[in-house]
Amino acid sequence: MSGGTPVDDSCISAFQELKSRRDINTVIYRLSDSLETVIPDAKGNLTHDELLKALPADEPRYVVHDLLFATADGTRQEKVVLISWCPAGVKAVERIAHSSGCSTLRNLLDGVQVYVQATDLSDVEYEALVSRAS
Repeated sequence: MSGGTPVDDSCISAFQELKSRRDINTVIYRLSDSLETVIPDAKGNLTHDELLKALPADEPRYVVHDLLFATADGTRQEKVVLISWCPAGVKAVERIAHSSGCSTLRNLLDGVQVYVQATDLSDVEYEALVSRAS
């Protein structure tokens, strides 16, 4: 495989499940312990608060989230958001591997409409995501 961090096939199938079914709205991915492969970490139908609680304070994650919101004129919108979660305390070697994995995920996950780089919970507050998606 040329360039980028390999992504386990189960990552793609979890994303397809999110796109095709309504029983999950969030898939969380992480790097394997060797930092060589992106693997699924969790999936479910999470409220926004549960999503925030699922982000570790000291480890990177990738989150695909089906964001539902209303525009200023009240129109209901739905956007698939890819969040690159890499908090400030992450070691340089993990940060580099995370960045590479994120590039690969962005190329593989067909249907992501909004990309957000987050280093702090304020970057993934509901209003912040909605403003990026609108």
